[in-house]
Amino acid sequence: QAQLTESGGGLVEAGGSLRLSCVASGRTFNNYPMAWFRRQTPGADPEYVAAEFRGTFYTDSVKGRFTISRDDDKNTLFLQMNNLKPEDTAVYYCAASNNWYILDYSLRNNYGYWGRGTQVTVSS
Repeated sequence: QAQLTESGGGLVEAGGSLRLSCVASGRTFNNYPMAWFRRQTPGADPEYVAAEFRGTFYTDSVKGRFTISRDDDKNTLFLQMNNLKPEDTAVYYCAASNNWYILDYSLRNNYGYWGRGTQVTVSS
């Protein structure tokens, strides 16, 4: 059974950096889209942050500050977050798709596999 496990969250001051990791186990997603989402408000739907598949894609609010990457040998997806802001505070989720043909990487419904999330808190 496929599983995604995030790590790397924590408490950081504004302007600081964190690197999130997401390890896939049970299967590989090397040839499929993977993405990061975040939930900033409890109970709200996760919002798209970035995706990686034959390129990298970002929501406007994180462009120039966040970098998504993956290490296929380690079945791991990363999110390097620099110049963090208090509004980046959220639970961050890793997601993976079982479909390589996706027209819109920002849609939650395109991803069938999700991790349990890791908390990122940015203090002002």
